[in-house]
Amino acid sequence: MPDVAVVLVGPKNEGNVGAVARAMKNFGARRLVLVDPCPIGDEARKRAMHATDILDGAQSVPTLDAALEGMDLVAGTTGISTKSEKKFLRIALSPKDFAGKVAAMDGTLAVVFGREDFGLLDGELARCDLLVSIPASPQYGILNLSHAAVVILYELFSARRPAGRLRKASRAENEVLHRAFADLLDATDYPPHKRTRTKVMFRRLVGRAVPSKWEFHALMGVVQRATKRIRRLERPRER
Repeated sequence: MPDVAVVLVGPKNEGNVGAVARAMKNFGARRLVLVDPCPIGDEARKRAMHATDILDGAQSVPTLDAALEGMDLVAGTTGISTKSEKKFLRIALSPKDFAGKVAAMDGTLAVVFGREDFGLLDGELARCDLLVSIPASPQYGILNLSHAAVVILYELFSARRPAGRLRKASRAENEVLHRAFADLLDATDYPPHKRTRTKVMFRRLVGRAVPSKWEFHALMGVVQRATKRIRRLERPRER
């Protein structure tokens, strides 16, 4: 099981923060990161119960970028998901499918929860390697922040696997792959107006796959070889 870091972006209710800390203690997560949070006081500690140590150790940062430093895989949560391939920014896994995919990884997994009133912004969702959404009644499909944390942390805890797993590619390695893919788009003169969407789509594809180190190196080899070959073929024409 990866080391799980819970990231709360712009929480507005300190009681919710305390309840999330309690859920973390229930399911073995220790690292809490708060992005531009509301004041944390007595109500949060009351809701945390025996998890006040997690509150006391919480890291407070001003931006999501700061919160994600050192994370190997970033999973964003959303109450609005879609099955449409054209709206890939909102394509999400169920908590059970998500937990099954990341159970074998090593390193640090960031699970990012948005604001109580409107969740994560599109720009914040684009920073995530994959999305998770909890199926619920269409009459009221948005869960309370702490309730959503309970469901996702429970699934992660239940999917734990014994040691001896395949080593997964680190976030640094995945970022090298994303840069190589961007370089390939440039080498092929891929339409500039499509590049941002395509790079986010590729990020989500890789995020859902959670590639091993062997798979990372194999894919990197293919992408870099293709880029170099395309550029070699172009040189005579430039002369």
